[in-house]
This record gives sequence, C-alpha cells and structure tokens, in this order.
Amino acid sequence: MRFAKRGKKFGATRAVSAKRRISNCLPFAALVLFGVLTSAPSKLMSSTNQTETATVGGGCFWCTEAIFQMLPGVKSVVSGYAGGTKENPTYKEVCTGDTGHAEVIQVEFDPHVVSYEKILETFWDAHDPTTLNRQVNDAGTQYRSIILYSNEAQKKAAEKSKAEAQKHFTSPIVTQIVPLTKFYKAEGYHQDYYRSNPNQPYCRAIIRPKVEKFEKKLNGH
Repeated sequence: MRFAKRGKKFGATRAVSAKRRISNCLPFAALVLFGVLTSAPSKLMSSTNQTETATVGGGCFWCTEAIFQMLPGVKSVVSGYAGGTKENPTYKEVCTGDTGHAEVIQVEFDPHVVSYEKILETFWDAHDPTTLNRQVNDAGTQYRSIILYSNEAQKKAAEKSKAEAQKHFTSPIVTQIVPLTKFYKAEGYHQDYYRSNPNQPYCRAIIRPKVEKFEKKLNGH
C-alpha cells in the first residue's frame, strides 16, 4: 500500500513538472512564431525588389551616361559596346568603325520608381535621333542611334515610343531597334567620365550644356 501511494504521488509530481515545462515553453514558442511572422514581409519585399536593364546608344557614351545618372530610379549606368560582331572590342577598335559596335550605355533601373517607357523618353531627349551615324561633331557608325531590347516587351515598348517621339521631330527618326546579343563593358577610364572629368574641354563644351538642360527639366523648369 505504501508503495502504491508513493507511486501515485510520484506520478502526480511528474505530471505537475511536465505541465510546468509546457507552460515555460509557451512564451518561447510564441516568440519564435512572432519572429517568423514579422520576418516574412521583409523577405517578401526583398524578393520583389527586382531591377531591370535598358541598353541604348545615342552618340558618345560619355554624354548619355551623364544624363541617365541623373534620372531618379536609375541604380547604375555602365558605358560599353554592343550591336557589332567583334568579341571583346577595345575602344580603339570601335573607333575605327570596323567592329560594327556602337557606343552604348546599359542602364540598371528600379521599375517601381522609373518605367522602361520613361527610360526611352529620356533617351529621345538626350540626343538627336534624326542624324544618321552622327551626334554633333562625332561621326561614324559607332555613334549611331540605337535601342537594343532584351525581350519582346521591350521591343514593343521601343517601337511604340519611337512612333510617339516622331511627332516631336520634323525629320525622320533613324534609330535602330535591334535585339541585344552581347554587351561589352568599356574600359575603366570611360566609366563615370563626366563626373570624373567635369573640366575636360569636351565635357565643358558638349556634355555640361546637356546636363544643365536636363537638370532644369527634372526640376520642372
């Protein structure tokens, strides 16, 4: 009998201890669950924080780079070469006009801030798309006006934008709209050129007026 009573008492003690352990674990489990629930939105937000790229050429890439670096929503602008046949071309080779490449920029942008259509609108403002293989004193096929699309949606948007832009020019727009096959990043000294060389003669005479004009447009003047 004593043994049986002790067994019942021991069993009751274990049951109470188990209840205490469960009750002690509940706050911890709640904290873990709360952490999972509160972290879920941030993970969702990061997964939707995607950027897109646009590749365009409108004459000297020093000029177009400087303009697009000012556009809100643009994450980065890289100067390079595209539209030709030679692999890994150098600036010297592109300047001969024999590579088929054009001087272009690749713009990485946040589509939640600036649309591809706005990128194209800025492109038309940044150069004269009616001059064949020439921008001001820069002449040659490497200075041609060109849009290189990455997918069918960009192609349709480019064609629509070109038709709309034509309404603002008396001469025909000669801009090429072609698929992007390969983009080659230009040499390091071409990157951030205007920012790094604001007092260089070409920058003062050609790029600065364009930058100042675009800055006024951004400010609503």
